[in-house]
Amino acid sequence: MRTTNGGLGQAARETASHNALRSAHDEVDGAARPEETYAAVDLGTNNCRLLIARPAGDGFRVVDSYSRIVRLGAGVAETGALSQAAMDRTISALSVCAQKMRRHHVTRERHVATEACRRARNGHEFLGRVEQETGLRLDVIPPEEEARLALSGCTPLLDSASEYTLVFDIGGGSTELIWTRLIAGEEPMMLAWTSLPCGVVTLAEAHGGREPDAAAYEGMVADVQARLVEFERKNQVRQHFEDAGARMVGISGTVTTLAAVLAELPRYDRSLVDGAFVSTTDLLAVSRRLAAMTYAERVAHPCIRRGRADLVLPGCAALEAILRTWPSGGVRVADRGLREGILRSLMGTHAVVGAARS
Repeated sequence: MRTTNGGLGQAARETASHNALRSAHDEVDGAARPEETYAAVDLGTNNCRLLIARPAGDGFRVVDSYSRIVRLGAGVAETGALSQAAMDRTISALSVCAQKMRRHHVTRERHVATEACRRARNGHEFLGRVEQETGLRLDVIPPEEEARLALSGCTPLLDSASEYTLVFDIGGGSTELIWTRLIAGEEPMMLAWTSLPCGVVTLAEAHGGREPDAAAYEGMVADVQARLVEFERKNQVRQHFEDAGARMVGISGTVTTLAAVLAELPRYDRSLVDGAFVSTTDLLAVSRRLAAMTYAERVAHPCIRRGRADLVLPGCAALEAILRTWPSGGVRVADRGLREGILRSLMGTHAVVGAARS
């Protein structure tokens, strides 16, 4: 196993010791206490995200957050392995997460890795290196658990006036679909779910994301749409939308970015995006607007920048495939998901107070 410092550094030793104390504490007391500080890391194919929070009433108050585009899964579809450069970028981001957690004296935590580490043949080896160099222990979770946690994280945004909701998460290496039933006074019921092996990174690598022409864009839409057929066949979701009895909630950088661009924000502001409802007409219009931009113009946009400039169009294509398959009037935008679901699970809470994206 490769290391860059010849063994555990002081920071990693402190975090490893903290992890052991956390585990012992969890076994003694599984209930959230006001003085405890919680943390959750979501390491995906494209992003590394951290949320640190404390219990507050029926929910929790976010005290710090962190997000960095690391592109851990770049090239995995072609080579089957995480690259050295991608692992180094990710280790750097996770080191920042560990520092923030020590600074806030986190007492309980859970950290997860998803599609890139599930798919890569060296995924578990990489996570061993993560623990050695940063002290953070990440669980590679199966797609079903990822879906359940994502649903839990966005539960406060589900419309109680509608019995059925389709929650989707367009990720870097996969796209999750969660068909949900909401009964008043109960936790949402996950009726069906699927994890499609395509996301913004894999679509960009297969079809081109920086400057796709109309044919390439339509090819991405068709690619995703073909993967949705089986889910629709098994669950007959479309009928609920045609009867105007179903809603959509979108969890992803794609829908949050499109909402911010549509609102013409001078910079991304989570408080103006999370929970917003965007019509299908507006989503498709802003997608076409972005498709008409050059890569340089997307880089210059304050809500896109270089980190998303080559991935936003594959995301738009995946979103368009979903909207073509299920005729929704629009999408409720969720700048929340897996991390919030992990925190809710740790705390046993049902809401989020003052969450933030950085």
